[in-house]
Amino acid sequence: MDVDVDVDVETDHRDGDAIVAVDIGATSIKVARTTPHGELIDDVVRVSTPYPCPPARLVDVVARVIRRSACSRAGVGFPGAMLDGRVLEPGNLSRPGGITTPVDAALHEAWSDYPIEAALRAASGCAVRVVNDATFAALGYCEGVGRELVVTLGTGFGIALVVDGCPTRIRDVGAAAFADGLTYDEALGEHARAHDEGIWRERLTVALAGFVVEFDPDVVHVGGGNARFFVEEPIGPLTRRVVVHDATRTLSGAARLFA
Repeated sequence: MDVDVDVDVETDHRDGDAIVAVDIGATSIKVARTTPHGELIDDVVRVSTPYPCPPARLVDVVARVIRRSACSRAGVGFPGAMLDGRVLEPGNLSRPGGITTPVDAALHEAWSDYPIEAALRAASGCAVRVVNDATFAALGYCEGVGRELVVTLGTGFGIALVVDGCPTRIRDVGAAAFADGLTYDEALGEHARAHDEGIWRERLTVALAGFVVEFDPDVVHVGGGNARFFVEEPIGPLTRRVVVHDATRTLSGAARLFA
């Protein structure tokens, strides 16, 4: 069950072995504690993603969430391209009003090469590991055998590839050009689905077909808040096994970051 809360609400439980999972999305930040084996201890709570969202503001919000969890470790998914704890591409966080507003050049520059992992460690006083949100989801979804493609459907759109249980670095596609002058985020995110779900499904079919050809996965995992709108029929002819996940499964990936 998801519960909307204020960022200052404190959890009632304490567990020295627990890991707090924080999934930063373009609309909301999902939070729950997990066991070291990735089992959720709490109901998932949501905190609104603040806009405009410069690095210091997001770090303040997320660090307070981590401190309130009473955990000493935090696994964080970030909605943009990451490398070694630093932001390469901030995705929709560089848009001052969210996904429907244009990119702000100054905000984009502020996020470029920002050491978010180190900043969260300093602000929270906890051990923090940060990865791209699609990689975060992949750690929660993957089975650990063969080539596994993870597709996340939410406010934006993301993919990750896991080979024999190990995340493999691939490009972040959210801000990349897709079709009709739109990026993947714009064409396959929630705004597009809400506007015309039929066109959204058609575009999703095209995108998935391309990724299956490109990455040759043994299984395709579909997750994120909009996974509930996904139907398996479009990907059926591609002869790949498809697993559709509950959105909360993403948070289990936090435990894998400390395994």
